[in-house]
Amino acid sequence: MFSIVIGALFGLVAFSTATPASDSGAVQNCKKTLPPPSSAGKLSHTGINIAGFDFGCGTDGTCKAAAAWPPLTQFYGNDGAGQIKHFVKNDRFNTFRLPVGWQFLTNNLKSGVLSSANFAKYDALVQTCLGTGSYCIIDIHNYARFNGMIIGQGGPSDTTFARLWSNIASHYKSQSKLIFGIMNEPHDIPNINIWAKSVQKAVTAIRSAGALDQMILLPGNNWTSAAAFVSGGSASALHKIVNLDGSKDNLVFDVHQYLDSDRSGTHSECVTNNIEEAWRPLTQWLRCNGRRALNSETGGGNTASCATFLCQQIAFQARNSDVILGYVGWAAGNFGTKYVLSEVPTTNGTVWTDTTLVRRCLSPKSGSQRGPIS
Repeated sequence: MFSIVIGALFGLVAFSTATPASDSGAVQNCKKTLPPPSSAGKLSHTGINIAGFDFGCGTDGTCKAAAAWPPLTQFYGNDGAGQIKHFVKNDRFNTFRLPVGWQFLTNNLKSGVLSSANFAKYDALVQTCLGTGSYCIIDIHNYARFNGMIIGQGGPSDTTFARLWSNIASHYKSQSKLIFGIMNEPHDIPNINIWAKSVQKAVTAIRSAGALDQMILLPGNNWTSAAAFVSGGSASALHKIVNLDGSKDNLVFDVHQYLDSDRSGTHSECVTNNIEEAWRPLTQWLRCNGRRALNSETGGGNTASCATFLCQQIAFQARNSDVILGYVGWAAGNFGTKYVLSEVPTTNGTVWTDTTLVRRCLSPKSGSQRGPIS
């Protein structure tokens, strides 16, 4: 999500941790359509973004620590902990993305050293998430930048970025359901291959810190747009990234895709299910190259058009669950209920009520994964 004001531009069942045998290391260009296996049909990861720690972040990576608003009642925010527990108990979601600004974690310093006070606040949300048995995504919400400067390309050095991730990973290395989301929506990156090297150093730092098996999400250029992931060169560049042992196990591509007229996630109405534009070509590339992706941001307004098209998108993803692990809707947490993409449930005493889009499409109980794709 690129700004709490502007919107988002472009953008459980156990899954196998092994990279499929078809992954030879080099990018493959399939000459024929590869169908999904008969075992496909149920997504392993479904969830909601719990926003707040990212508030104040702009698309230039300027995130003011003081503007972050923890989505926790003890810090005068919405009851993000209660939202997570409701989503797990009543909707059967199992994955939550917890966006946070780099500056909040370091108290505005261009550093990889965590502020103990600020990190403790963020960790309170992470621990609540982990306590439900869910997968919990740590998402650095900086658009590949720090105060306007691109990581590894004029901004913070790769070493500084890697140190940030090393310190985070050291804290969570024993948490098997912790997912490391390297970076939210990189965009306008001058050199995607240099960016891939920055991501590689972050991956190496995470694994070297002892987090050997957890999922790591690899973000490409173009706001991690699923539609541009292959054509824009992100797929081929990130395909080279490896673990310490040279494998690619649990290195998963991070993609976003919205359904409104300009795919920005700023409008209440949806116009497409993205299948032909984004998901069909992406799933073919992933299957051909033995890779997987997670749609860590998607969503729409609480409108009939978005219910129609988002349900179709989810149904297509489920039919291709061998390569698409799932989706995470944007967003609940500290947003108001009138926010155009609100997935914030309302409460009346102990009773939680979901938004229309969550109830009709995003909730695993909705049946959308088994629905039509057109």
